Amino acid sequence: MIHHAAPESSNGCCGLAKNSAKTDCVVTLAILVVFVGVCAASPVFAQAPRIYGQDAAASGMGNAFAAQADTPSALHYNPAGMTQLRGVQVLAGGTFVGGTSEFKSPTGLSITGDRDGAFAWPGPGHGYITVNLQDIGVSSLNKLTVGVGITTPFGSVMRWPETGPFNGITTFSALPLFDIKPTFAYQLFPDFSIGAGADIYTFASFFGEGHAELQSVSPGGLAPAGSKVEFNGNGTAPGFNVSALYTALRNKDGQPIANLAVVYRSQATLHLDGALLINGIKIQDATTTFVLPQVITGGVALWPIRDTEREWKLELNVDYVGWKSVRNLDIHLANGTVIPQPQNWRGTYAILAGTEYRWLKINRLPGWEIAIRGGYTNQQTQVPDLNFTPSVPSADWHVVSSGIGLICQGNGSLFGLIPCGSFGIGPVKTKLVGLDVSYQAFLLEPRTISGNTGLRATVNGLYTSTVHAGGFSIRASF
Repeated sequence: MIHHAAPESSNGCCGLAKNSAKTDCVVTLAILVVFVGVCAASPVFAQAPRIYGQDAAASGMGNAFAAQADTPSALHYNPAGMTQLRGVQVLAGGTFVGGTSEFKSPTGLSITGDRDGAFAWPGPGHGYITVNLQDIGVSSLNKLTVGVGITTPFGSVMRWPETGPFNGITTFSALPLFDIKPTFAYQLFPDFSIGAGADIYTFASFFGEGHAELQSVSPGGLAPAGSKVEFNGNGTAPGFNVSALYTALRNKDGQPIANLAVVYRSQATLHLDGALLINGIKIQDATTTFVLPQVITGGVALWPIRDTEREWKLELNVDYVGWKSVRNLDIHLANGTVIPQPQNWRGTYAILAGTEYRWLKINRLPGWEIAIRGGYTNQQTQVPDLNFTPSVPSADWHVVSSGIGLICQGNGSLFGLIPCGSFGIGPVKTKLVGLDVSYQAFLLEPRTISGNTGLRATVNGLYTSTVHAGGFSIRASF
């Protein structure tokens, strides 16, 4: 999105004196700006990719975790899996995302964009707490588990040089959106559980600047060439999720060796209220609406090996993301003007496959468990060529994942000195502590954009991107 407008000055606007006519003139210019610029490109927050990694253990398995869902991150991946968790459990962590995007124009000009530095800051984060009510003495609700989480399921940050060929389209964009998730799970039958919860998508000042943001540079015309243009907005949107987990087979010890999962996350209508600024001066209030997509996930997990010493899991998930709900991103100005923004995105599928091999008993490390993980994800792009924007250089991508996990049970010790069951306050002590780390390489397929005309012709060219993500999660059970 590009906005070209002249800021107010003490000498009047369009030759008018300081009166109501001046205000009307500013509004008129803003309207012209939007007609000239907004129709040329799309708001950045609408280009937000879905962030799959919400737990380093799951990320190490290519985020194929819906049918396992046996850590507090089940609250995100499959809430029904929370019934597998005992006592009170917490998990928290984050992801460091870095990488570059290269653009090469048809004339051979090349520029490089990044994630606002070596890595995006603040990066995506996650935190969960789950409570099995029976284990804390609520016997009347012995099959109910409750929890709450905070995640960043959608988001982006991208910076391009202010002297680049499409600086009139974008120079910087960010979407620091997060999701608050009060959730419950109930075990209907020994092999079948359900889960449900709310998704409250919102912004906060402690995460980024607390609003969606798009910056660009005016190429001249209604606003002086080189003027810095910014559109920002924030808001809150409610959604919900429901899920189920079915254990089809168990081993002789009663542990699952074949699970089936289904998860539904509703769409949510996010109304973004904000402002259009020129060189930091507010020109006019502006709003738009972005429909966060519904997501449907199906999964199957198999454990070819699961005994008292070792576990080996294989999992396959399929995601459908209903991006086709994004039909338009119409811009609404304070004076009632509406600028049409057709988008016509398409729904996409993702294939997520992962594996984990876990050693449950290690002679030299009593009380410890070690897991190694790997995975692969394939995701389609949702954005047609004519609606492409470098704010998020969307393309089909492949993700290769790896990870390692460490768990220390109560009878184990940290560095041979500190018992893992001694952490806590007073009588509240840990039963286990764990650390998971993951690495993911996002390999985006090269994408050539062509056919755009006018101001948008500047985005035509070849885009190549590589993104790296390193994640960590710390877990404790009480």
